Amino acid sequence: MTTPASTDPWLIVGLGNPGPEYEMNRHNIGFMVADLLAQRMGGRFKRAGKAQAQVLEGRLGAPGPASRRVILVKPMSFMNLSGGPVNALRDFYKVPLANIVAVHDELDIDYGTLRLKIGGGDNGHNGLKSMTKSMGADYHRVRCGIGRPPGRMQVADFVLKDFSSTERKELDWFVDRAADAVEALVAEGLERAQQSYNS
Repeated sequence: MTTPASTDPWLIVGLGNPGPEYEMNRHNIGFMVADLLAQRMGGRFKRAGKAQAQVLEGRLGAPGPASRRVILVKPMSFMNLSGGPVNALRDFYKVPLANIVAVHDELDIDYGTLRLKIGGGDNGHNGLKSMTKSMGADYHRVRCGIGRPPGRMQVADFVLKDFSSTERKELDWFVDRAADAVEALVAEGLERAQQSYNS
């Protein structure tokens, strides 16, 4: 895998489903993180031409040499078709695969826990599965733990339910920390971001 140049842009993809009925679902934490990053960048999402996505172009990080050019993306194609819009934007903005970050919910990590990595499997996550099918697996992931479903609840039912009232007490803190992790990854690289945020 070629090492990206420091001038290459980053494509940060918050994974989720469009529409108000999905807004507070566990599956939509990627959208929540993307919305917070958009606030930090001081911009608003807009429809991206022919790509089924909302996009915000700007810079992340402290002003000066440390700031990075970023294209923030929320695919509007529904989770299991996320790869098409992301790959189209990757081609349009000429982003190296190693400069793509998927922010997503992760069942196998406890709620409130973050793990950052590059590459690997999709662990049954349809958004990652679609992205990997479209462009390969060697992109970064910011994995936001949501825990396993209780009892015999089906995974699909669990991820498409809203965060519980107990979880919502910590949700703002969790989303804020995940956004910090994305910024650290872009500014400092994977290893340093892992040291700070992998728990």
